Amino acid sequence: MRRPTSLFAAGAAALALAAAPAPASASTDQFTIFEAPREMLAGSTAQRKRTLDEISALGVKRMRVLLYWNNVVKANDAKAKPGNLDETDPTSKGYDWTVIDAVMGEATARGIEVIPTVTGPVPRWATASKSGHLFKPDATRFGRFVQAAGTRYRDFVDTWTIWNEPNQPQFLLPQYAKGKPFSPTLYRGLYEAARKGLQKSGNGGDTILAGETSPRGNENIVAPITFVKQFFKGARVELDGWAHHPYTTREGPFYRPKKVDVTIGVLSRLTKALDRYSKQRRLPIYLTEFGIQSTPDTILGVSQARQNEYRAISEKIAYDNPRVKAFSQYLMRDDLQRSGADRFGGFESGLRFANGRKKLAYDGFRLPLVADQKGARKVALWGLVRPATGATTVTVEFRDKGKGFEKLARVRTNARGYWKRSASLREGRVFRVRWKAFSGPPTHAYRAP
Repeated sequence: MRRPTSLFAAGAAALALAAAPAPASASTDQFTIFEAPREMLAGSTAQRKRTLDEISALGVKRMRVLLYWNNVVKANDAKAKPGNLDETDPTSKGYDWTVIDAVMGEATARGIEVIPTVTGPVPRWATASKSGHLFKPDATRFGRFVQAAGTRYRDFVDTWTIWNEPNQPQFLLPQYAKGKPFSPTLYRGLYEAARKGLQKSGNGGDTILAGETSPRGNENIVAPITFVKQFFKGARVELDGWAHHPYTTREGPFYRPKKVDVTIGVLSRLTKALDRYSKQRRLPIYLTEFGIQSTPDTILGVSQARQNEYRAISEKIAYDNPRVKAFSQYLMRDDLQRSGADRFGGFESGLRFANGRKKLAYDGFRLPLVADQKGARKVALWGLVRPATGATTVTVEFRDKGKGFEKLARVRTNARGYWKRSASLREGRVFRVRWKAFSGPPTHAYRAP
């Protein structure tokens, strides 16, 4: 991250993750991204600062923030562009960057790098129909907005992603035209305009990601593999990686959806599609949004224990894939509950419940642990001390039925906090990790399908 020079008084460079040897099959430079939209964009200043302190204490140094075009433009519901808006000038009176400025300044002061996803909804005057905020956004105007954002935050941002879930109708329309996928072609124009805008603002050397695709398709949503195939049709398009949201179902990380979908357990589908269609060799993948939903949602959510274990297993799946450069946690707190039949219409993937009470996954996020069963009597343990800033030592413990926890071993991590250990397994045995004053939740062994 560049050192801030002009926009904010407070600023500090983000801390780089220390490199360490790792197995050839693992992502040696994988990092963690956190996203807490309610606290960052809609909460009070005090809540935002508390959450940033919390994210930092958990060992996270990168945070994703949706930078909504519609929210930054003041006259976003007018049919004509307001006369006081100079689209490429971030100091124009037609813009209001107040909330994003605060997030940038406060995150940077804590050594957290913000990764903006510049996205719709869009001002009404920037759509083809001048009706609503999603239908055929004007790519040229979007490029101008991205140029303004790039100019304003040039000293704070090293990585940009373009458009949130462009294969979803709540972010981009139309998804289909005459029964055929249309959003990939529409999105390609928006992406290329945004990249040019960042080049004009002096950010051409930054990491610029396309995609941000959601995991599954239907008659209203273009499936991610279909989206990738059409996006790359024609001349080569320049990008530094593909961002994806590999959410799974309550069946867990090894759920296998239909062949054009990509959940966490079938990431190889995405790597193969990118290799086949992108005209680039081994494009990296950034999993920029992910979470496991838990109770109180009993339809899509799992128990607290399973949320913790499924989240850790998913992270290990990402770690074991050398193409994956980033893994993420979506939500600090669950979305606020609604009324009526759609009570849990948001996400219950937080590390805290909506009222702020911690889930088991909170401590599990700090000290993820996976117990991978190998045969009837053995287990391969894998873990991470997320807050570690260098090699450290953890205490691995086990508990059998009817007994208390006993020490298994003291294990040294690598410089990035990762560790491995094999252990014997008995029926009902669970494991946990202790590090300094912290303990992870009990973790059951699982057997990969």
